[in-house]
Amino acid sequence: DDAFDYVILSQTLQATRRPRWVMEQMLRIGRHAVVSFPNFGHWRSRLDLMIYGRMPITDNMPYSWYDTPNIHFCTIRDFVELVDVLDARMERAVALDSAGHRVRVNMPWWVWNLLGEQAVFLLSRKGAPAPRA
Repeated sequence: DDAFDYVILSQTLQATRRPRWVMEQMLRIGRHAVVSFPNFGHWRSRLDLMIYGRMPITDNMPYSWYDTPNIHFCTIRDFVELVDVLDARMERAVALDSAGHRVRVNMPWWVWNLLGEQAVFLLSRKGAPAPRA
């Protein structure tokens, strides 16, 4: 427990068999967890499903549904709910557009969910010391 200051999981959570367990272990072994993932709630993904009836293929999700390593896609809102279930603290969060630029921080979650192609979260266990700058 607390063996690391930071544990990083970059663009991998959606490819794990047990995402909740992975997150629990990250928060157990590290004081802080950095998690990034493609946002399945992005407007282009929704449009592909709604208009074309197909699983989206994007720069962040470049595989066909039958050939992907991803097994647990989630949206930013889904991930925020998981953070609550884990009783973790969200230190910082950012949604990124297709060019890697930040989506405006002071927008509500549903806007992040529509405009962010990717998300990056800095988490800690409640009661853990705040991250150093």
